[in-house]
Amino acid sequence: MRVADPHPAAGEVVLRVRACGVCRTDLHIRDGELPPHGLPRVLGHQVAGEVVARGDGATRFAVGARVGVAWIASACGTCAWCTAGRENLCPDARFTGYDRDGGYAELVAAHEAFCVALPVAYDDVHVAPLLCAGAIGFRALRMAGDATAIGLYGFGSSAHLIAQVARARGQRVFAFTRDGDADAQRTALGVGAEWAGAATAPPPIRLDAAVVFAPVGALVPQALRAVGPGGVVVCAGIHMSDIPSFPYALLWEERSVRSVANVTRADARDLLAHATAHPMDVRAEAVPLARAEDALERLRSGRVTGSLVLVP
Repeated sequence: MRVADPHPAAGEVVLRVRACGVCRTDLHIRDGELPPHGLPRVLGHQVAGEVVARGDGATRFAVGARVGVAWIASACGTCAWCTAGRENLCPDARFTGYDRDGGYAELVAAHEAFCVALPVAYDDVHVAPLLCAGAIGFRALRMAGDATAIGLYGFGSSAHLIAQVARARGQRVFAFTRDGDADAQRTALGVGAEWAGAATAPPPIRLDAAVVFAPVGALVPQALRAVGPGGVVVCAGIHMSDIPSFPYALLWEERSVRSVANVTRADARDLLAHATAHPMDVRAEAVPLARAEDALERLRSGRVTGSLVLVP
């Protein structure tokens, strides 16, 4: 698809895209599992780029600056959610690659207030996945509380990053993958998990918390079985298949289930700060932009253990 080059409105910058991570949310939008927010739409919300133009009043980044664009594209800034630091829940929030065109392109426009400076320690291909896969996982990990032993269900782009964050915090990580997915299990063990097994298998110990990255509702009762009293199960996806009914006994003893909705700018900044202080092994594969559909198909079929990153 060809579209006109973007021009920056007031307070906006235009970036030359250097890399854009492929996210499962892109796939949900592409497949119609999320309702369309205006078509046609350019996907992509893990954008590493270089500022090439600035709109009126845009002074935060100089032309030539290296910046990133994440899922949250704008928020009202005045509602109760925004003023409480929860702009991810703003009813007027808009999202990159969903409400406005994203980074599956050579150029992208973005509000400068919602861009983030990129750390020099990571090149474009390896920093792009941190902007969503890393940031949403970072938020989910926070919601898991002070768990000592944490399970990660679905070991892909987010989990391979967040396993490293958890290990840097001194947490024990247990990885749950598709049955027979030896590649994902090897990746999990390689980034710090002390155990890796099938999602249907019980962990070797009772967990304090679990994060479900896979968009599979049936994993929620499975995760509840794995956590002990007071444990929390965090659902980290923006879309998930229906959660099947389960006996109250799985929820009893003050277990809880909660979701993560979107990310804030602070999530992205904090994750990048952590990644600067604690160097991360970002498993990223560069794919030419012209093969975006192939990349999405690989994600759809589960043939990805780290992150796919489109490069114009």
